[in-house]
Amino acid sequence: MTALLTPPATAPTPPPATSPRPFVWTVPLFHQLGDMGWFEGRRASLIHGVIIEEGAMNPPHANAGEKTEEVIRSVFGPGWRVRVQKPLVLGLTIDPEPDVAVVRGAPGGSPDHPTSAEMVIEIADSSLAYDTTTKAELYATAGIQEYWVLDVDGRQLHVFRTPATLPQGLAATAYLSHTTHGPSETVSPLAAPTATVRVADLLP
Repeated sequence: MTALLTPPATAPTPPPATSPRPFVWTVPLFHQLGDMGWFEGRRASLIHGVIIEEGAMNPPHANAGEKTEEVIRSVFGPGWRVRVQKPLVLGLTIDPEPDVAVVRGAPGGSPDHPTSAEMVIEIADSSLAYDTTTKAELYATAGIQEYWVLDVDGRQLHVFRTPATLPQGLAATAYLSHTTHGPSETVSPLAAPTATVRVADLLP
């Protein structure tokens, strides 16, 4: 005997059509790719879910990074972690992996990646415009109190301080203070006010 199938009283509603959407990378996925060796020999960062690759590091950038690391370590000393091109997780989809991040605490004192820093330094040659705009807003939004951009080609240091929300309607955060300093000038970090850093000592 054959059973008759009775149609439902109402037809099922088809799922709504969706347009193609970009894939948003998260920090765990980004780190997983790194563990798999995808970024070996590259400089990759995660900015608002987009993986950014800056290309190979030229000798002036590398030399400036080496000098900057040495100076900052000597300025801050014990009780501070100076992390060089390591994760700094500022949100679910943000890990800029800055050139230098100064974090409170002893090296290796936390099982997780830092989620904030007292100061961040980026070394810029071809990335100067990006570092002084997009990244400046990113670090200001994260509440990083001091952000330095070492301009290798222009041989000067940009110092950003005092992050604050911009007037209502702009939906952005920025640094209220932005000063530039030449090779002969010195700067005292906010978190180490008794120390002085000569800009020339950071440059290649």
